[in-house]
Amino acid sequence: MLDLPAPGPDLVLSYGDLPEHVVDVRFGSADRPLVVLVHGGFWRPEYDRLHLRPLADALARQGWSSAAIEYRRVPGDPDATVDDVASAIRTVSVAEELAGRSNGRLVLVGHSAGGHLVAHAAVDPLPQVVGVVPLAPVVDLALGEELGLGDGAVRAFLGGPAAGRPDLDPVRLPEPRVPVTVVHGTADEIVPLALAESYARRHPQVRVRPVDGGHFAVIDPRSSAWPTLLEALDAR
Repeated sequence: MLDLPAPGPDLVLSYGDLPEHVVDVRFGSADRPLVVLVHGGFWRPEYDRLHLRPLADALARQGWSSAAIEYRRVPGDPDATVDDVASAIRTVSVAEELAGRSNGRLVLVGHSAGGHLVAHAAVDPLPQVVGVVPLAPVVDLALGEELGLGDGAVRAFLGGPAAGRPDLDPVRLPEPRVPVTVVHGTADEIVPLALAESYARRHPQVRVRPVDGGHFAVIDPRSSAWPTLLEALDAR
């Protein structure tokens, strides 16, 4: 994804005092919801929002304005991450700079660990949130820990076993209060499709859209998964 050319954001917003408290905004059409993008990287500090710029650029060319949020990624401090995501979503929902750039609604889209974060946010969303689209998400933390995803990424993120933080595990949380459509590659070896299937079994209202390809196909506008993502957005 980093090899794809993509312009920088049209606007950078701040939602706090720390360097991570920023949001990259790309403008599309005013008659669609704002897509709030949450990047992945197994919640680790070395991965940031920049690899979503090609996705944001492709969405803008399809008419979708987007806000790619950054957040703290401190191993063993998951609450800082979750709090930052919630704060960033609140900020973009009322930002004067975004007035007239969307129809006032929000769709949350997150990839991998970001998919976990938007699925978590779907349980108690803001009124403006009309849908959530997790892409190749880590939505069953206990299963992710059992499978050893990302060389122990789940335990490193939580600072302990997944069983100790059921409040952060989407598969163990109450039903999402907004429509959730998961887009997940059938050949994903980084975050297997089994995690999305486990989540959907627990929450039958969740829709899973399997697509061809691996972990990064779901955020690559060149892939065969791209139309499925656009369909999921258009459904909102």
